[in-house]
Amino acid sequence: MPQIVRCPICRSEVQWEGNPHRPFCSERCRLLDLGAWAEGRYRIPGKKILKDADAEKEDDDEEPR
Repeated sequence: MPQIVRCPICRSEVQWEGNPHRPFCSERCRLLDLGAWAEGRYRIPGKKILKDADAEKEDDDEEPR
């Protein structure tokens, strides 16, 4: 029995086995997802990473204890 999944972009049903674009239904949906990552529309939660200049400024802003 073939496993059917939904494409994360267009939500159409697609067969998992033998699909070269999985989990997407087509190359178009795969490229739309890649573009969303490149534009920064998707984010993985975590601590903000400061650039070196930002880190130095933050150190200067701290008051001595």
